[in-house]
Amino acid sequence: MRKFETLLLLSPELAADAREALLTTLSGVVEREQGSMITADHWGMRDLAYPVRKQMRGYYVRLEYTAPGATVAELERIIRISDGIFKFVTVKLADAVEEVA
Repeated sequence: MRKFETLLLLSPELAADAREALLTTLSGVVEREQGSMITADHWGMRDLAYPVRKQMRGYYVRLEYTAPGATVAELERIIRISDGIFKFVTVKLADAVEEVA
C-alpha cells in the first residue's frame, strides 16, 4: 500500500450537497479498490490566478488516502468523467505505509 494525495479544483457553481455526493463517490472508489481514505480537507473557495473554464474562483479539496497503485488510475478515470471537477493532481507521498491492525 502506498500513500497518495489528490488535490481537486471543483466548480464554484457546485452546490454543497453535490460536492459532498462527488466526494462520497470518490471515497467509495478508493475503498472499493482496497484502499482507505485518511482525510478529506476542504480548503474552501479560493481566487484563481487565471481563469479556468471562464471562472475566477474555485473550491479546493485535498484527499489523502492509502491504496495500491492501480487504484490511482481508476480514481483519476472517475475524476476525468465527473462533471464539476476543473483540475486535479495526484502525488505519491510514501512508497510503503504500514497498516495498523
